[in-house]
Amino acid sequence: MNATTPTKIAQTLPYFTSLFHPSRAEGVEKIGFLNLWTRSRRGFNVKKMAWSLEKSDGNVETKVVSVSPASEDYAEEAIEAIKAGKVIAVPTDTLYGFACDACSAEAVNRIYEIKGRKHTSPLAICVGDVHDIQCYAVTDHLPHGLLDCLLPGPVTVVLRRGESSILEKSLNPGLESIGVRVPDYNFIRVIARGSRSALALTSANLSGQPSSINIKDFENLWEHCAYVYDGGILPAGRAGSTVVDLTKLGKYKILRPGSAEEETVAILERHCLLEDGTGD
Repeated sequence: MNATTPTKIAQTLPYFTSLFHPSRAEGVEKIGFLNLWTRSRRGFNVKKMAWSLEKSDGNVETKVVSVSPASEDYAEEAIEAIKAGKVIAVPTDTLYGFACDACSAEAVNRIYEIKGRKHTSPLAICVGDVHDIQCYAVTDHLPHGLLDCLLPGPVTVVLRRGESSILEKSLNPGLESIGVRVPDYNFIRVIARGSRSALALTSANLSGQPSSINIKDFENLWEHCAYVYDGGILPAGRAGSTVVDLTKLGKYKILRPGSAEEETVAILERHCLLEDGTGD
């Protein structure tokens, strides 16, 4: 890749890390990412992992979970699982995450159960493309081109849901805002597009435990997933995505530094946004 090629921050984990290369596209700098898993892993054997579970009646039930490569060869089965209201485990450009249909209250509740997470802790959503964001959140107050400079990439943008949002009210009830991701990782974006819905997305770990950069990190939770997709060891570390609140006109607030704070702030300020220091 030469220096004039637009990139998107480096596919790094816990939501952005090194390997970023600023470049210009249509006169605007972007954050760039390297997608390490846009191709199929030929020769990768799908593994069937089994657990013995004792049921309440004393009988033992064996739970079998498929572990497959995170390649487009397996995207269709993942899409069908999402449509069926199931939870899958997938790699992103940052961490491994649990994903389900954000418009299925039952599936979303299942993710909370798997993680042991309080329902008062909101979930972010993932969409396939930047232009999809406007279906779920208010974007018309943002400078032209801002979201295209930040995303796809390891950034979570927090926006107002608004009355026009098609997002189910059961997701993060009572909250007027929603965190949105467009990971720079082809596999999960294909799933989001194919499901024709937003995906509820959260890190694949027990609440309060370290985030996962390898499927082995959350092996004890595989049994709760319809499928587990292996993207190898993710290279960005465990810092997570940079989370930025963009709900106020002309303002931004970094809610979590994550792994690309410096690059994110540079883009925000290039678009004439000012840091919100009100503490509200």
